[in-house]
Amino acid sequence: MKVVILCGGLGTRLREETEYRPKPMVPIGPQPILWHIMKLYAAAGHKEFVLCLGYKGEVIKEYFRNYQWNTSDVTIRLGEHPQIQYHTAHDEEDWTVTLVDTGQATQTGGRLKRALRFIPEETFLLTYGDGLCDSDINASIAFHRKHQPVLTITAVQPAGRFGDLTIEGPQVVAFKEKPEQQAAYINGGFFVVNKNIDGYLADDATVLENEPMNALAAEGKICAYAHSGFWQCMDTYREQQLLTQMWQSGRAPWKTW
Repeated sequence: MKVVILCGGLGTRLREETEYRPKPMVPIGPQPILWHIMKLYAAAGHKEFVLCLGYKGEVIKEYFRNYQWNTSDVTIRLGEHPQIQYHTAHDEEDWTVTLVDTGQATQTGGRLKRALRFIPEETFLLTYGDGLCDSDINASIAFHRKHQPVLTITAVQPAGRFGDLTIEGPQVVAFKEKPEQQAAYINGGFFVVNKNIDGYLADDATVLENEPMNALAAEGKICAYAHSGFWQCMDTYREQQLLTQMWQSGRAPWKTW
């Protein structure tokens, strides 16, 4: 099943890094977060990717054009008939990556609309280029097929950012700083999508999370696949450092490969 990844945003809240590269190329350990996202999909058997490029998209193109060169030991024969011999095999050799320029200022729905021509199948996967989780991708596909919505959202409960207060009358009787999960579910990305979502996407200015999702919800055509495990977005430098520490510790929850 094809995997569409939205890679074109400005990433303004991570300006320390995104001034020089697109947000999906910000590193978690030695590899960009985009590589981690693609690895978790590949581990579930989904290795055909469509990347929606925008801001600094050329950096992502260069990364994949030079992937074999940068990840291998090589022998180079110079002269009139130059040759390059690669000595290193890697797990990514059976990936296919389609790189689509979806515009500098295009919104999420517009990027998806531009990418649909590269997706002949009726059902595909979609996610953002800045979040990681340990959700069971194939279980979400089975859930989608069972309920038959246009869009299935992986719903998550992220870690709380602020302390919880338990109040009785005027008194605080319990306090828990930064609870492990907040009570409400949010959109965690990692969608399963039917191609007829195209009818809800108007033009480049369409924000997927606004009119299209509101219309689908009003029509009862969105389902939520609840995931209670690990999920973390990378909106800030602090979150990038948190994910890097997890990776370097050898205890990255999203590493399913």
